[in-house]
Amino acid sequence: MKVLLINGSPHAKGSTYTALHEMEKVFEKEGIETEILHIGNRDIRGCVACGFCGGHGRCAFDDAVNEAAARFEACDGLVVGSPVYYASANATLIAFLDRLFYSTHFDKTMKVGAAVASARRGGLSATFDELNKYFTICGMPVASGQYWNSIHGNNADEAVQDAEGLQSMRTLAANMAFLMKSIALGKETYGLPEKEPVCRTSFIR
Repeated sequence: MKVLLINGSPHAKGSTYTALHEMEKVFEKEGIETEILHIGNRDIRGCVACGFCGGHGRCAFDDAVNEAAARFEACDGLVVGSPVYYASANATLIAFLDRLFYSTHFDKTMKVGAAVASARRGGLSATFDELNKYFTICGMPVASGQYWNSIHGNNADEAVQDAEGLQSMRTLAANMAFLMKSIALGKETYGLPEKEPVCRTSFIR
């Protein structure tokens, strides 16, 4: 089993990384392989709705999005971590996620997702909600912890002092590991849920 953790902070070893690394330690104890992918300092543009991915199965812009696509497909769980800027996620991370989720056409059903937000003080729950929408639109179960998945601190030195935040990360990782293992057993026993043909309602006449 493998979990891909996305660090959406510009700072490779900042407070967002501190939260993800706390989770990583639990995953390793659970025998789950991990990889932290740092994209928050990359030059990533947003989707331009060109339609290229529809015919090619990859994004027209050959950058970190296409690099991450195969890793996303191979993983059993995805953790997305973001710093909070103006009560929302880092814009680079959002551009990355928009294109990653839209341009990859493999079935994401039952891959487990988890969102993590870090901030000095406010805007955490808004960012948490924003990130979770990527999972729920494509049939990914969302792992929960003991609170909204967040950690406080303006930098890594402050984040390691947030005992409750660190505990939340450990609980989240343990719950996520249990959920991934349970889903793997369920797949073996019952298979995946049957899918109906996609039905799109339009009220435009």
